[in-house]
Amino acid sequence: MSRDLLDRIDQRTRLAGHNRLALLLFRLGTRQLFGVNVFKVQEVIPRPPLFTLPQLPGAFRGAADVRGRTVPVLDLARAIGHGAPGAPGEPPYLVVTEFNRSVQGFLVSGVERIVNIAVEDIHPPPDLGGDSNYLTGVTRHHGELIQLVDVESVLAESAPRAFTTGQITPLTGVTGPREVLVVDDSRVARNQIRQVLEQLGLTATLLSDGRQALDHLQQLAEGGQPPHQRYAMVISDIEMPAMDGYTLTTEIRRNPALRGLYVLLHTSLSGVFNHAMVERVGADDFVPKYSEHDLAQRITARINSVRQAA
Repeated sequence: MSRDLLDRIDQRTRLAGHNRLALLLFRLGTRQLFGVNVFKVQEVIPRPPLFTLPQLPGAFRGAADVRGRTVPVLDLARAIGHGAPGAPGEPPYLVVTEFNRSVQGFLVSGVERIVNIAVEDIHPPPDLGGDSNYLTGVTRHHGELIQLVDVESVLAESAPRAFTTGQITPLTGVTGPREVLVVDDSRVARNQIRQVLEQLGLTATLLSDGRQALDHLQQLAEGGQPPHQRYAMVISDIEMPAMDGYTLTTEIRRNPALRGLYVLLHTSLSGVFNHAMVERVGADDFVPKYSEHDLAQRITARINSVRQAA
């Protein structure tokens, strides 16, 4: 394993252990600052020449040759309906990202800097419709408003995926709880997980951040309902506003009334960064986003283990 990779893993685990998020800040043709998790970013380069590919969905501007690899390219401002009308020129920078097991590039008009933000200082976006549907949170840094872009939703709507229901076999003979607590700040991810659960014959409670989930579980316990008797498992994203998935898992393990919960971390980031953290925070397992088949397999294995233990 290279020294550079080890340094990146160490940086990631230090940030996660302190409930912090590193953001790459950029602009989309206006003064408004946007941010994306820096660990989804491979590199930022000047806009390369674009070429067409017949199989690319219409929302893509084209593809670029980045270090010998063909990378599909989206104009991010156009994709989320943001930017100054009639702005001159083309976005001059390409942010090359990797998440959800794919590599893609986003054109932006300006790249600012990288900042570290306390997760508790990131708040859910206002529900105003329009491009707010593409945000996972808002925060401030040195007095400037930063909007966190839900790049998973942008990619999902620009390149829709067919839901492969034929790969999922409904569960039978379930003897324990049939409900799953799903915690994810992306509405696309929540709906994707819900669809898998429904195909398996399970139900879902959907929450959008770790703080909401922890409060919900503590309220159940204080009300006399053991959470592990209501929920077969918790499926949690890692990067979320208010409280990340690592911290949520740590808090679950610290609380005697919650520690019996099975926690599956479900992340769009590369799995290299997460194996060590699964053990450190006490999660039971993790699976990279997004594969209906892989997720269904992990859920099925958990349900079957409960049935065997009964």
